[in-house]
Amino acid sequence: MLVNNFLEDSARKYPNKVALITDEGSYNYREIDDIANKIAQALLADNLKKGDRVAIFMNNSLDVVVGLFGILKAGGIFIIINTTAKTEKLAYILNNSRASVLIASKQNLPVIAGACNNTPSLKDIYMAGKDIPSGQALHKRVCSLEEIMGGTNNSRQPETHTIDMDLASIIYTSCSTGPPKGVMMTHFNMVSAANSIIKYLEKTEEDIILNTIPMSFDYGLYQVLMGFKVGATIVFEKQFMYPYTVIDTILREKVTGFPIVPTIAAILLQMDGIKKHDFHHLRYITSTAAALPVAHIDRLKDFFPMTKIYSMYGLTECKRVSYLPPEQLAIRPTSVGKGMPNTEAYIVDQNGDRVGPDMVGELVVRGSNVMIGYWGMPEATAKTLKPGRYSWEKVLYTGDLFKMDKDGYLYFIGRKDDIIKCRGEKVSPKEIENVLSEIDGVVEAAVVGVSDFLLGQAVKAFVVLKKGLKMMEKDVQRYCSQHLEDFMVPKYVEFMDELPKTAAGKIDKLSLI
Repeated sequence: MLVNNFLEDSARKYPNKVALITDEGSYNYREIDDIANKIAQALLADNLKKGDRVAIFMNNSLDVVVGLFGILKAGGIFIIINTTAKTEKLAYILNNSRASVLIASKQNLPVIAGACNNTPSLKDIYMAGKDIPSGQALHKRVCSLEEIMGGTNNSRQPETHTIDMDLASIIYTSCSTGPPKGVMMTHFNMVSAANSIIKYLEKTEEDIILNTIPMSFDYGLYQVLMGFKVGATIVFEKQFMYPYTVIDTILREKVTGFPIVPTIAAILLQMDGIKKHDFHHLRYITSTAAALPVAHIDRLKDFFPMTKIYSMYGLTECKRVSYLPPEQLAIRPTSVGKGMPNTEAYIVDQNGDRVGPDMVGELVVRGSNVMIGYWGMPEATAKTLKPGRYSWEKVLYTGDLFKMDKDGYLYFIGRKDDIIKCRGEKVSPKEIENVLSEIDGVVEAAVVGVSDFLLGQAVKAFVVLKKGLKMMEKDVQRYCSQHLEDFMVPKYVEFMDELPKTAAGKIDKLSLI
């Protein structure tokens, strides 16, 4: 099976059923499949070859959904980029992936224009919005996405020769030592991951799933993929900026599934009057990215007494690793469960040998959901994917420290590297430190994660300035906001005369936490 079959099969089974609800309207499976076919035909007419990369730079919308399925139908590989990315990161991803087409919204034009100055592989831009710029202005060929989607052009499903071992997507994730890494997932990887999660969440065509999470984040992406596979309905709501609006949507649409991250849980639990509403239709809530605090679990159960709450753990390199059955939540509230169906998770020491119960070591994952590697990074791939039990397999060394109890339940301890988990997103301290070092007058900088009730972890920067120079916290934050995604901008900035060092002369981050 291929990922695009999720949409195609549901369009045959449930052609008139509402598949997607957005601010702009509702769309059934047949409509979405037809529009995706038009995009696929346009890509092929523009000489897209099997395995070519196509980037999508848009917020959650119908355009993103039909775009990714259209890319797959044409035999391409999709890349969804967070719209908070600044020019430098967009340009890096386009160049690193050698994307030939960009599907984007005019509202992000300033960032796109800056990134397009030096992207030789990029030939075409399919742009959504009114009064789109000329191709001459961007030094690329620019087409109207609306005209492609709404025109009378061919909506027949194209014939391609994709097989499940072919790449379906590249998902870029932060790296502690350098630029983002492109996680390569085949159709087989993604179908396997979707099947396993669908199984333990017991998803069906009756589900109505609310998605507030960007599809550039695999947690948000898979809500759509899994929903379309079973013929469910997906409801897009703007990111969790207006929590009362989200609650109204849950009630109005009779939502059955609500994926959250700990930050959303923290916001929910501060809202007044939630308990007065009837949420009997809300079948499950899932949480991933970081373990929910026990106090949050207890209050969520109080707010949503009829709802199953799933605490889960995963990472982009394999999508999902484990889940805690809801009936275990009261018994093991700090656990993220056992390996999900068709996945094995175990813990090893520094020599790669399995350890016993309650011993801390690195979590290793084996399964058909494990990525095939990092795009264009063979050395990084070799450090993460290592020989497994059998000669033909590679297993994923997650870089996360865990322990396992005598019953096989997993408990997250920490990261081997210094990646920060902020608002459910992976944040690279190195990437922020590089930007801080560009500020005129900054001599040295270090970035760490600190505990935060709403964010899980907040970004804190320690900055050393040239002698005699004065700078305010807001000056640093303003510069960072111009060059970094919003979730990477330091919440706290502390100025120091010097940074603590180890005996080897390296910055001692442990003493800063």
